[in-house]
Amino acid sequence: MSLRMKVAVVGAGWAGLACAVHAVRAGHEVVVFEAARTLGGRARRVDADGGLVLDNGQHILIGAYSATLALMRELGVQPDAALLRTPLHLRFADGGGIALPRLPAPLDLAAGILTARGWSWRDKLALLRTALAWRAAGFQCEAHRTVADLCAALTPRVTKELIEPLCVSALNTPVNQSSGQVFLRVLHDALFAERGGADLLLPRVDLGRLLPDAAGGWLVQQGAQLRLGQRVQALRPDAGGWQVDGEAFDRVVLAGAPWDAARLVLGTGIEAGAWVAAAEGLRYEAIATVYAQGAQRLLPAPMVALRNGPQAPAQFVFDRSLLGGPQGLLAFVVSASTASREQLQAQVLAQAAAQLDEGNLQLVQTVVEKRATFACTPGLVRPAMQVAPGLLACGDYVEGPYPATLEGAIRSGCAAASQLGTAA
Repeated sequence: MSLRMKVAVVGAGWAGLACAVHAVRAGHEVVVFEAARTLGGRARRVDADGGLVLDNGQHILIGAYSATLALMRELGVQPDAALLRTPLHLRFADGGGIALPRLPAPLDLAAGILTARGWSWRDKLALLRTALAWRAAGFQCEAHRTVADLCAALTPRVTKELIEPLCVSALNTPVNQSSGQVFLRVLHDALFAERGGADLLLPRVDLGRLLPDAAGGWLVQQGAQLRLGQRVQALRPDAGGWQVDGEAFDRVVLAGAPWDAARLVLGTGIEAGAWVAAAEGLRYEAIATVYAQGAQRLLPAPMVALRNGPQAPAQFVFDRSLLGGPQGLLAFVVSASTASREQLQAQVLAQAAAQLDEGNLQLVQTVVEKRATFACTPGLVRPAMQVAPGLLACGDYVEGPYPATLEGAIRSGCAAASQLGTAA
């Protein structure tokens, strides 16, 4: 059995909560510090006007999120009840696009390509040849290659209707700037590794109920401390351990945003220049979610792809009434968002009128996460998990094979907890 230690987890997003749960399971005394008064970090519940419960962004999980699903089950959240599972479909309101049938991988992808609506045989064969080439190369490529480089042999239709939506939803970075290596890893795990890996898992409950609330409740039941509304001001090395605002700990895990972790590391006075430089060197992409209300159910499915362009910024729209939400409530998702809030809202409403034939939507609320994810660019050097002896970091931005996703955050938190005994 490992030595019981007093562990501070600074940040109660999905990575920090995963780390805290696994640290408690390993027998450690855990204190979680969170500056906000709500658990979940960048994937949390938002209370809107009129008692309406929204999320700070519409999130999608996929069947390959094994660590996330396992943690949900451990905490008593049943994925089958909390998530609507459906095969991957990127269908537009006009019926065009690709949808995968329920077949073992990769037969489901092959069948989906062959039955894609609106695609010519040239489109389909180009994608099949390219996918086979990726598989033959072991889903590896040179570190400097972008997603656009990998997809140069594809037709414009396939790139626009499949690659761009997949890339921007997974990496939140445009195809001409996205890491080809990370994109291939996501494709491998989702489309080629296991049956159902590419399934869409759409939350039927708000993001708080999906995992953070259950994690917080479990931690308190196990004797861990949750200190909400308490922003950590300073870390100091202390005789083989650390002080967090003057309180002694054996180990500290920085589980907040990278810019806040860099602030705390800089204040310690330790030699960690390379780590701080990597954390401060990250560039960020925004994600906006525009919530709008219609009079009735408006979509044929819970999620519909949208044709995206300079004046049509949203890539997907979700009918929240089909996911347990209020009748007629739609959530338009704009990944890699760059427009102002006012411009974005006007463009999304115009996009809805043109593509969904719905011109009477009323704006409810627009949530913009300006630094939602790091830009997942080729050859990006991400901060390591080990910052200094006894000081670790976890989060979706920490070095690893995945982009900034919930699964990446959960895996990073679990990995940091497993390293507590060897971080001296």
